[in-house]
Amino acid sequence: MNRVRIERRLRVISKQIRGLRDDLRETDEQSRRLADEADNARIRALVSETPLAEREHRQADRHSERLRVHRERTLARVKELEKEQDELLDRLGSL
Repeated sequence: MNRVRIERRLRVISKQIRGLRDDLRETDEQSRRLADEADNARIRALVSETPLAEREHRQADRHSERLRVHRERTLARVKELEKEQDELLDRLGSL
């Protein structure tokens, strides 16, 4: 891979990493909010003992879990891109 292609790929990767980190910040903020909502729904379900409250609690838990999985996948993608970036920087340094 020549220098120009490596530099171009590094720019693309850098932009992707920035976007994913922005997504992680938003996801973390949403996770905190959803965790609070799930806790409140759990308490309401325990106190009221109604099917509706229990359903709301399960929905809040599922939503929170989906967000957690999204965060894990996003973080894994950031790590992959950082690894690729490091490899490209090593190649660039050896040219």
